[in-house]
Amino acid sequence: MVSKNRFQTDQQIIWCPGCGNFGVFQALQNTLEELNLRPDQVLAVFGIGCHGHMANYLKTYTVEALHGRAIPLAMGVKLANNSLTVLAIAGDGDQLGEGGNHLIHACRKNPDIKCLIHNNQLYSLTVGQASPTSDLGTKTKTTPDGVFDQPLNPLTLALASGASFVARGFAGNVPQLTRILIEAIKHKGFAVIDILQPCPSLNKANTFQWFQQRVYELGKNYNFKDKNKAFEKALEWGEKIPIGIFYQENRPTLEDHLLPVLKKSINNLFLKTDFKKLIAEFR
Repeated sequence: MVSKNRFQTDQQIIWCPGCGNFGVFQALQNTLEELNLRPDQVLAVFGIGCHGHMANYLKTYTVEALHGRAIPLAMGVKLANNSLTVLAIAGDGDQLGEGGNHLIHACRKNPDIKCLIHNNQLYSLTVGQASPTSDLGTKTKTTPDGVFDQPLNPLTLALASGASFVARGFAGNVPQLTRILIEAIKHKGFAVIDILQPCPSLNKANTFQWFQQRVYELGKNYNFKDKNKAFEKALEWGEKIPIGIFYQENRPTLEDHLLPVLKKSINNLFLKTDFKKLIAEFR
């Protein structure tokens, strides 16, 4: 169950019992509390999927985007109101399937938004079709003979595309996931957080127990500034699965580059426009 605080609405939560979304939701609430943010200082854009129900439960500004389109909407929000903490919250199918192109280009543009990927390795809202992160051999309604496509690795994709903050958390370890999300929000730039989130109703292989037997935290001696090491660790998947902050770098954001240009353009537009003449044309 989720411990209720000022970031939870009074809406009834309808996720399946034992869903990993509960852990993610708790960690996100903990994070916003720890950072002493107010609900009106945060805007979360959701994709389409089971995670998207959180738009009804999270007491901040929330928007549900089109399937796979959480990131471009979040980027527009951040450019329109740079003072907001902006989150793009999506599922593995939503963000890595339909929204894969947006993820790649956001990584290289480096907007100051945080992309949380609820990764349960299925399209669970539509009752369990294979997603881009489904393991080889996974049998679903759309892959009755088993998945034969190579699973997509969100971390290596983010690293190769230029994300300035790349991390992986586990819904079954709320304290550590909270620490990761705190650092992601404090980071100035585009943060990608792949969250291992079991789906007990439909994914009978990648369960909480399965992950608990495999996940381990990157140690204090791990150098998250070493991109080559980040790639090496991101490729670990099987008997051992690392979680934590894989990579972080500081570089100018999209807003650093674009907002001064937009401000100048808008000022010039207003200075050079004869609004009385413009209004007269529409009378």
